[in-house]
Amino acid sequence: MLSFFRWQPGEKHGTWIQAFELPANGLHIPEEEVWWVDLEFPSEEEERLVFEKFMPVHVLTLEDVTKPRRDPDSPPHFPKVEEFADYLFVIANPLHPSHTAPNGELAKTCGVVQLSAIITHRLLITHHYEPLSAIADLSQFLSRHTAQAGRGPDYLFHLVLDRLVDEFAPEVDRIVDRLDEIEVSVLTTPTQQLLTELVHLKRRVISLRKTLILMREVLARLTRGEFELVDDREIAYYRNVYDHLVRYTELIEGAREMTSDLMQTHLAAASNKLNAIMKMLAMVSTVILPMSLIASIYGMNFEVLPETKWTYGYPFALGLMLLVAVLAIWVFRRQRWFER
Repeated sequence: MLSFFRWQPGEKHGTWIQAFELPANGLHIPEEEVWWVDLEFPSEEEERLVFEKFMPVHVLTLEDVTKPRRDPDSPPHFPKVEEFADYLFVIANPLHPSHTAPNGELAKTCGVVQLSAIITHRLLITHHYEPLSAIADLSQFLSRHTAQAGRGPDYLFHLVLDRLVDEFAPEVDRIVDRLDEIEVSVLTTPTQQLLTELVHLKRRVISLRKTLILMREVLARLTRGEFELVDDREIAYYRNVYDHLVRYTELIEGAREMTSDLMQTHLAAASNKLNAIMKMLAMVSTVILPMSLIASIYGMNFEVLPETKWTYGYPFALGLMLLVAVLAIWVFRRQRWFER
């Protein structure tokens, strides 16, 4: 689906236009006008219309943009920014829409999608194969504050980046909160299910950390004034987004270390629990072993055997067993084995 927004100086509101109203070349947009073209799950014909007729792009750019459609089984392209002669090409990895729903639940996998953007002096093109809340928020923003579109495509794209970066905040918070809950129970109940959850959390944290670090590098380049298509007055806004991304990256880095520590703690707690069980079994065996020895001696079928004809031989044997058991337990208590 294609959406076309056009802002003209002097107009109080922008207009959404049809495909046939597009100029022949996106590089020849009238002066002072700003255009935003959004492609949401576009067809191949719509992609050819925009990237071959309206705004011709390099063949390598087109390959990166259409990668999710051409190779749906592989992960999306990693975040990057490249400058070409006529445009600036940016790829970001927002969270999958299913992970941004405010349900408070922690997703089992870290799903990200690909958002591609083409930026010129008067034109912004966004391309994605999933509905993104950042794009929907930009549409609502332009319907309320149309005049802000006059600040240029670089400002509009900053709004998109700001929204999709902030979507990582609740996801990082859910991971940290869950790790805090696991930390409480890992010492008391180190179960196999808990270890399995820690392994899944570690994979998720590593994937999320990789995405945040790569996006941080993209924002770092956009804030250094490296590209002419990013105006100097907009760099401050990109720097604000970069600061948020740095904070989330530090939080997820702490979560990664905490996950590793909890896995080590879980293994140590499980080992201690196993040692306690083995110690208890050893004490029980130590108590029973002398009793078994006495019973085996008195169970021998020999004619000549002490206390064979003794009337109190049986009670004596039982008493001897009980005495040995009490003596063994007294030694264990004296050595404080029950407290370890």
